[in-house]
Amino acid sequence: MHIPDGYLSPSTCAAMYAAAAPCWWAALRRTRKKLFGRTLPLLALFAAFAFVVMMFNLPLPGGTTGHAVGVGIAAIVLGPWASVLAISLALGIQALFFGDGGITTLGANCFNMAIAGSFAAWGIFRLASWGAAADSRRRVVAAALAGYGAINFSALLAAIELGIQPMLFHDATGAPLYAPYPLRIAIPAMMIGHLTIAGAAEAVMTAGLFSYLRRNEPGLVGLGHNQSQGQLPHPSQQQARMGHPRRLWGALAVLLVLTPLGILAGGAAWGEWAPKDFADPVRRAQIKAASGRVAPPMAAPAGVERLAKLWTAPLPDYAPHIVKSAAFGYLLSAMFGVGLILAVAWLLQRITQPNSTARPGGAP
Repeated sequence: MHIPDGYLSPSTCAAMYAAAAPCWWAALRRTRKKLFGRTLPLLALFAAFAFVVMMFNLPLPGGTTGHAVGVGIAAIVLGPWASVLAISLALGIQALFFGDGGITTLGANCFNMAIAGSFAAWGIFRLASWGAAADSRRRVVAAALAGYGAINFSALLAAIELGIQPMLFHDATGAPLYAPYPLRIAIPAMMIGHLTIAGAAEAVMTAGLFSYLRRNEPGLVGLGHNQSQGQLPHPSQQQARMGHPRRLWGALAVLLVLTPLGILAGGAAWGEWAPKDFADPVRRAQIKAASGRVAPPMAAPAGVERLAKLWTAPLPDYAPHIVKSAAFGYLLSAMFGVGLILAVAWLLQRITQPNSTARPGGAP
């Protein structure tokens, strides 16, 4: 679902940035008063969790790969607005430093996964758990449905954005300028894998984490509902309810160590092909097999060829050039990405801390 540079036209990219920008602004306004105490570290925790989870590639039907996103549990715990910021932060670092998703398409990727995904997860969870007791099994099922629905809604949006490109943007001969496959191919190719493997992974992960938090950190689960309803508790009350998620940081550390397992699944994600793949016979066969047996163009579309060179990430494909071991390089990239997220959170805390302590006694 990380749409690369060149697969969406400049006008589509501009439209998606225009759609995402007011959501980012609203998310910042909604969460600005909460960026103190443990709130910001918790946002950083779920941003780091999403970053690491997205590095675990899963084999999908057709020889492609996919991944969970972590947006379901982020929306349930943080509320939709803070989840927008957390997932956007993870996606921004992936694009800027690792070339996972494009710079021109970052607005689209954030809109699909961070914005639409967060609100889909929050809405599904609220609806499915309506009236359920705190210890009801229905709330666990609701969490699973939230994760499953969110990732599939995000995938559908990405498929539509890719699928409309050849219809709207082509040269005089009818050759596509950007993403080469129309809706009738893009939607099934994208959705089959997400409705099965990736969606199931997101559902199991969200339900499992929700169950763990309900038993061990019940305040964290309750926090999402209060935020989503627009309630702003006193700082002391908010921090007390948030608990001490040290074990969650420990779990993230374990997941971080296991990231080399994420490269075991071979094949590229659908719609994330490099320009050179269009001329490679092996890669062409893989693209064809994953696209309804419809062969791709003989060469990369002109827009893909041109815009793919727009930004060169320092650590493309999570593979540092100075590290010979692919597994170790992947681990170092994961550690570097998490470190960047924590650094951004620290900077935000430094910026917002004076505002939160300016009044005597920390009074709001």
